Amino acid sequence: MARTTGGRGAAFLLSLGVAAFAAAFAPIALGQEPAPAPAAAAAAPRPWYETVSVNAFVTTSWSWNFNRPASGTNQLRVFDFDDNSIKVDGAELVLQKVASAPGEAGFRVDAVAGASIPRVSAAAGLFRDDDGTAGDFDLQQAWVSYVAPVGSGLRFDAGKFGTHCGYEVIEGYDGYNDNATRSFLFGYAEPASHTGLKATYALSGTLSAMVEVVNGWDNVKDSNSSKSVGGQLALALPSNASLAFNFMVGPERAGVNGDNRTFLNLVGSWKLGTSSALGLDAVWAAEENAAGPGQDATWGGVALYGRLGLSPSFALVLRAEVFDDPEGVRTGTPQTLSELTLTPELKVAPGLVLRADLRLDRSSRDVFEKEAGLTGTQPTFLLNALYSF
Repeated sequence: MARTTGGRGAAFLLSLGVAAFAAAFAPIALGQEPAPAPAAAAAAPRPWYETVSVNAFVTTSWSWNFNRPASGTNQLRVFDFDDNSIKVDGAELVLQKVASAPGEAGFRVDAVAGASIPRVSAAAGLFRDDDGTAGDFDLQQAWVSYVAPVGSGLRFDAGKFGTHCGYEVIEGYDGYNDNATRSFLFGYAEPASHTGLKATYALSGTLSAMVEVVNGWDNVKDSNSSKSVGGQLALALPSNASLAFNFMVGPERAGVNGDNRTFLNLVGSWKLGTSSALGLDAVWAAEENAAGPGQDATWGGVALYGRLGLSPSFALVLRAEVFDDPEGVRTGTPQTLSELTLTPELKVAPGLVLRADLRLDRSSRDVFEKEAGLTGTQPTFLLNALYSF
């Protein structure tokens, strides 16, 4: 007969299980708390270089003016002022540490080099000479941030930053315009940057407010002893729509402290699906004694934008605009300007976009060069390639 140990082994295992069960639950039976689990080791702080992000943006273009201006210059254009010239408009490098939660601090620095953007957007007193000349480099933005632990977080930014005004932006890695050329409003009706202090607070999930005290329009070094005050109320509407009301008030002319410039601006956008949208930029401004002693100046206009996404990679964009400068304080000639721009856009690869602007400018005066003379219209064509990451 074969030997068996099954009964004795089973009894032994059963006794071990009962002992382990009793040991595990004995503290509970005695009314005691179980011993706490060992605390997890605290996570090591991230190295500083892992908290700083690096981004870049490059844009290049070529334009053709059908008027064939003798000077080789496109009149009243912002960045595309050179006719028949292939240009690196701007190459931008951005370093930043984002501050978003209460108690956090951060910074952002945007450096840009190129033959177009720095020459126009450079602020007086930094990379723009006293005679108004700017070169091929600019510190486009440079600020430090702190989110104070007040309510949902009161954000402060101090330094130089892009303006809150207008629909269009100075293009960069985190945003570019639908049209490759800039509007008259962008170039002549609105500021580009400010230097000072601003505070931003979300009043609710749909409404935020910003106020700022700055040197003025487009200057790092103040041109007078007064400051300008600006602000914004931004409202998120249902169905992917938004409205922003912007204002600026303060004296802006060099050496003049008492003549205020008042700027009012309404910006709206409405996203229609993933790649279609409508946009609005409306401006009214006035400046005391700007047209002469006792002669105030005004200017204003409206630009409408429509983007039609025909596929995930291709879209058509139309911009229509009217800008009125009755005293000529913004453009140098009393006139009313209008333009119509059609822009096909093709996304070739992630980050790479190709655009072409077919644009027609009109003026109530003969201000556009046509060969050796002047005319009231300016038709142009522009090709643009940009890459961002």
